[in-house]
Amino acid sequence: MSTTTPHGTPHTLRTVTGPLAVEAVQGPVLSHEHLVLDLDKKGDRAAVLEAGTHGAAVTAELAALRQEFGLSVVIELTCRGMGRDAGALRRISREANVAVVAATGWYYEPFHPDDLDGAGVEQLTETLVREIDGGIGATGITPGVLGEVGSHGDTPSEPETRALRAAARAAVTTGLSVSTHAQLGHGGPAQLALLTGEGLPPHRIAIGHQDLLDDPAVHRDLAAAGAYVAFDTVGKESYQSDDVRLRLLLALIEAGHADRALLSCDISRHGYLATEGGQGYGHLLRSFLPKVRAAGVDEDLIDLMTRRNPLRFLTGASVEEI
Repeated sequence: MSTTTPHGTPHTLRTVTGPLAVEAVQGPVLSHEHLVLDLDKKGDRAAVLEAGTHGAAVTAELAALRQEFGLSVVIELTCRGMGRDAGALRRISREANVAVVAATGWYYEPFHPDDLDGAGVEQLTETLVREIDGGIGATGITPGVLGEVGSHGDTPSEPETRALRAAARAAVTTGLSVSTHAQLGHGGPAQLALLTGEGLPPHRIAIGHQDLLDDPAVHRDLAAAGAYVAFDTVGKESYQSDDVRLRLLLALIEAGHADRALLSCDISRHGYLATEGGQGYGHLLRSFLPKVRAAGVDEDLIDLMTRRNPLRFLTGASVEEI
């Protein structure tokens, strides 16, 4: 039986290789990753994943995860100003046989490109809608999500506020969802207030990097409001230990909000690749989920957090539908 929207149209994902029906997604989804990006501001080329230099290693990791765990989808949140390369994403997706969802929007202020300078919310919204409808550059590839739209601190800056408001308006117009970057986990409640204030329902919002914020009350409040709570830097031990991440995730589950949790690794520099001795894209599946299982979480909840939740986030579907 096909999963449908209230209008009777089957739920589909917009991927870099075309529409994908949600019922075809039988394996896990990585909800926040980067396959190609450039965040280099120091000149040391550490915060990059270059298509030419690292693309083969990225492809090989995803292909191996497809074979070992049935990895089905990667939500790739490299947006405008982050070195996005939609054509490279399509090549990686085809070669790895893993669906990839591309993104649009603006990251947090230190990485804002010039097109935000002096542009009002309406103009920024038009820019996003045009890309969502017409494709990224000349590739014809249409984004399937807005993100990672960012802010830093407890309250977004003025440019970040414009970018968040534009993302929300574009999401309402196009039917996409918004995934955020909350720097070091801070500012999630303010992001949610801004986005919902533009008419975007909370279940179309994922607040990012909450595993970096050791505050279960904030996580409960975001989930209770209807937003997705992203534990999306799993394995980044220099920021937070996985033991803390596990404790925070179990607290969210015990509070009755497993249906709002999203999990991923946020691979954002080449040193994180397995070929370079890093944790790799497979850390969630190989290392963290066994700890979650050992803590007593059953397979249905694992599937909920790693497959059904991200699919529901992307499509706006209900628990009953997916």
